Amino acid sequence: MTRQSIIPQHLGLILDGNRRWAKANNLPPLEGHRRGYENLKVIGKAAVERGVTYLSAYVFSTENWDRSQEEVKYLMKLLTWFANREVNELHEAGIRVRFIGSRDRLDKSVLAAINNAEHKTRANKKGTLVLCLNYGGQQEITAAVQAIVAQNIPSKDINSELITANIYAPDIPPVDLIIRTSGEQRLSNFMLWRAAYSELYFTKKSWPAFNQEDLDLALADFAKRQRRFGT
Repeated sequence: MTRQSIIPQHLGLILDGNRRWAKANNLPPLEGHRRGYENLKVIGKAAVERGVTYLSAYVFSTENWDRSQEEVKYLMKLLTWFANREVNELHEAGIRVRFIGSRDRLDKSVLAAINNAEHKTRANKKGTLVLCLNYGGQQEITAAVQAIVAQNIPSKDINSELITANIYAPDIPPVDLIIRTSGEQRLSNFMLWRAAYSELYFTKKSWPAFNQEDLDLALADFAKRQRRFGT
């Protein structure tokens, strides 16, 4: 078996612990989010270099709107900055950037930035970074069912393949491995449909402290797993 064959095609990241990392390092809580975005670029490039084809990161959930107005505003500012500036380095590395989730509630500046990032990198082939923005797994499945109902498809014809064809960006494959940082051990509504047979890896390190060596440990652990897919 070659190294390529044991690298996950699709790696999911639940980026947890930004604020706790900032507090532990005597920094303002919002600074943790900025460091987290900087690290996403580093780990994203490293994952693609190691053979990962799709890397999905949970950057803003549908539940995150319930955070303070100050924090939400800052997170949207960071997203805009990432889509306008940091994407250039990913573009140079041949990485395509895509956003999935609802576009509702996103203001014009955020929409313009993410549309620009997707357009700029659309032809890149080395790997794809999928940013889950205003995203929730239950919301994604609900939207897929609504789309099917709108097509007047008889209930007897609805199956898992049809739902798969109607979720966000259906060309993106199931998630092989999900890494969650900061010691929490739950999915938190991330990629519920695509995560049906995902392997899970948890680390106590906060996301801003998660480095390339930690990524290699997670990938090495994945390589030792025996995936059965329910059999």
